[in-house]
Amino acid sequence: MLYITSDHGGLKLKSRLIEFLKQKNIEFEDCGPNELIPSDDYTDYVIPVMRKVLESPKNNAVLICKNGVGVSIIANRFKGIRCALSWRLEHAVSSRNDDDANVLALPANYISEDEAEIILENWLNKDFSKEERFVRRINKLEEIK
Repeated sequence: MLYITSDHGGLKLKSRLIEFLKQKNIEFEDCGPNELIPSDDYTDYVIPVMRKVLESPKNNAVLICKNGVGVSIIANRFKGIRCALSWRLEHAVSSRNDDDANVLALPANYISEDEAEIILENWLNKDFSKEERFVRRINKLEEIK
């Protein structure tokens, strides 16, 4: 399952990406917000979504805020989450290929809606390469206490 959330700074882009996901018949769950709340905090949305992602290795998420940094920081606090903040296609694809990123953070203020669609589609369509060196590195991450 793909989960998608944002704070106030990413709401407009999230709305656009939801329409994109519907057009592509990609199954997803919108985890809010559903209206503009200028004083909301990204942590209130990201924390429950990270718990959902961790329920199954097949789950992924897209997190959106103004610069993508805040949502990626909180996401990466969860053991088992590998959140990649990305604003370029090649970068996003490599985060899946090399690092098996299960969460994509997008910076709404630094990419266009068209770029975000392309990035998301390609990120979702890229599988982890499972090269030995990449598996070894991910295993070392999982050992951190």
